[in-house]
Amino acid sequence: MTAPDAGARALLAVAERLAREAGAVAADGRRGGLLDVRTKTTATDMVTEYDRACERIVVDGIRSARPDDAIVGEEGARHAGTSPYTWCIDPIDGTTNFLYDLPMWAVSIGVADDDGPLAGVVHVPARGETFTAVRGGGAELNGDPIRCNTGAVLERALVATGFSYDAPSRVRQALRVSRMIDRIRDVRRFGAASIDLCWVACGRLDAYFEENLHPWDVAAADLIVREAGGRTGDFAGGPLRPAQVLAAPPAIFDGLAALIRDADSGHN
Repeated sequence: MTAPDAGARALLAVAERLAREAGAVAADGRRGGLLDVRTKTTATDMVTEYDRACERIVVDGIRSARPDDAIVGEEGARHAGTSPYTWCIDPIDGTTNFLYDLPMWAVSIGVADDDGPLAGVVHVPARGETFTAVRGGGAELNGDPIRCNTGAVLERALVATGFSYDAPSRVRQALRVSRMIDRIRDVRRFGAASIDLCWVACGRLDAYFEENLHPWDVAAADLIVREAGGRTGDFAGGPLRPAQVLAAPPAIFDGLAALIRDADSGHN
């Protein structure tokens, strides 16, 4: 493992500061009530005024501290930088949870360079938890090192998943789960991909899989899982891509990937 350089730590410090600032604004706003709730891709894909406000806080903070870096945000932020660094922002991951005042929502900020993910933070205001990682430096929860469940066994694995906003896709995904649920311990569905991934990283879950995500959903948490000793990839065992996300300890990754593929094909 290559030790992280001071530059990566500095990027993480900026990301963590901005995630906390945005998270505080969102949490305060949620306590005061939501006034502007709209839909995006489907009737169940929501966006609130605080998704947009938090993205502005993070983007403005990055532009001030790192004016040459590129930025991509879920709510439309785009800035073409001239440096090797790109910031990927999900201002509120788990907007439906946020809308219903459930605690499973997070501010996720990832930074990548030409070699891939470099630094990431997933801040969960309602739980007072901040997951962080830098490439080559391990992963932490509130400053303490975390590791995935390296002794996990597939038959006893607690696996989280998620469902798409598109109703026909949800039906297909539910059928998949029904075909595999007797081959694992159980399934959980919490509604925020970045938190699910971080819970794999810290051992609260044994594994997580989902499809039809976006780069901002995984930009920070993918690195956190891998720095915690986990493996990430697609359902075929290739590199992780937002269209297919699987995270698990190395000991059960291939077995779970095969189980997902079998369930998709209708085998049990």
